Amino acid sequence: MAQETAPAAAAASTNLVVSRLLQRLPVAALGIRCSRTPDIARIARASGHHAIWVDLEHSSISIDAAVQICAAAFDIGLMPFVRVPEREYGVIGRLLDGGAGGIIAPRIETVAQAEDLVAACRFPPLGHRSAIGTLPHVGYRKMAAPDFNTAMNQATALKVLIESPLGIENIEGIAAVPGIDIVGIGTNDLSAELGVAGDFRHPRVRAAHDAALAACLRVGKPLAIGGIADAGYAAELMHRGAAPFLMTGIDTDLLLAVAQERVRLAFASLENTEPK
Repeated sequence: MAQETAPAAAAASTNLVVSRLLQRLPVAALGIRCSRTPDIARIARASGHHAIWVDLEHSSISIDAAVQICAAAFDIGLMPFVRVPEREYGVIGRLLDGGAGGIIAPRIETVAQAEDLVAACRFPPLGHRSAIGTLPHVGYRKMAAPDFNTAMNQATALKVLIESPLGIENIEGIAAVPGIDIVGIGTNDLSAELGVAGDFRHPRVRAAHDAALAACLRVGKPLAIGGIADAGYAAELMHRGAAPFLMTGIDTDLLLAVAQERVRLAFASLENTEPK
């Protein structure tokens, strides 16, 4: 009996992020681009994060390094997402089999693309993910295939990123696809596609955000609007209904910020030192 209930418990814990967002509770997530060892997961947990996301779209991190970080995150109650560089069935399967708890798929523009993502990430009957005997997510325990598939489908979180005008046009249909848990807006890329790169308050960007908010509220899916280097506007969007999915930073940016501050303090100490 213990072997049968363990995967269900795992599913409940790995769905913590989706559950919190549906309750409009904040989720803090740390992005990973330069770290290569499981230590970064422990650091994220110790600093109060609920989730991490390993960025394979904008880094040279290998699948092997990514899944080791993800598996370590699971062991300490941290939800590990991986942002994939493309929606390739084999790559997604290897990441999920190795320890990823969620997939973030960039550049989703159509309902068909969202449906293909679900097919790659979900076991039957929800998708076409290839069967596997057991996984690190459930401590490599064995269980009946139908129960295992159900538990893992519940455990796996899927987030689509909308980053183009076409994606905004189709966002309600995309959000409504069964198996999609979170809809994200990549505002940096979206603003560039709209011809106003980095101008997050431009009327075109605001109109896109308005359309996305209305669509996701109708469908009942959390909308995480990211890529906004404007705390006031980000707070306004969350007040209007955007999910409190807080991207606290990327490891490269955080390391740079701390290093710059330490250098500043080091030189300041020299200036304040009296010669003896």
